[in-house]
Amino acid sequence: MAYDSFSVLTSTAVPMPIENVDTDQIIPARFLKATERKGFGDNLFRDWRYDKNDQPKADFVLNNPTYSGKILVGGKNFGSGSSREHAAWAIYDYGFRCVVSSFFADIFRGNAINVGILPVQVSPEFLHQIFEAIEKDPKTELVVDLPSQTITISATGASESFAINGYKKHNLLNGFDDIDYLQAMKSEIAAFATNR
Repeated sequence: MAYDSFSVLTSTAVPMPIENVDTDQIIPARFLKATERKGFGDNLFRDWRYDKNDQPKADFVLNNPTYSGKILVGGKNFGSGSSREHAAWAIYDYGFRCVVSSFFADIFRGNAINVGILPVQVSPEFLHQIFEAIEKDPKTELVVDLPSQTITISATGASESFAINGYKKHNLLNGFDDIDYLQAMKSEIAAFATNR
């Protein structure tokens, strides 16, 4: 398996209500030298997390022990900018398995799914409800149910459905990347080739 399979995720969430977060902010270009997917989490939002002396900035949410979890809740237009897949690698390597926003850049959405992160696009109104619930209680849990394609705020029971491509959904449920998907069909491919 290319990464952990994704089915139902119940977790607290880290709120980051910043709009137009681009991939250079997610992982600055100077950290793109590595070719493996490991170690990028250390530099996730590097310039927002640390000052020039590499000291954590107390006012940035990832440095606030009040918030934790495997779900990152971002503002509108998350993942815009360049197409660097390292942005998705950094989010996954940090420990997030789901990002929630009211709008995602298409390339980021694809890169996220390809490494096992579920991008959940919700309405602006529901996103506001999520932020309100977390502000009221940082221990609020969200339930992200991929099979039923719903996201629920546990504290209130409020829920909304989200869309996902069927092929991508299948891959996430099985922890497949595109190559794993083809390898899982090896016998069918061989049978097809034999009958040609």
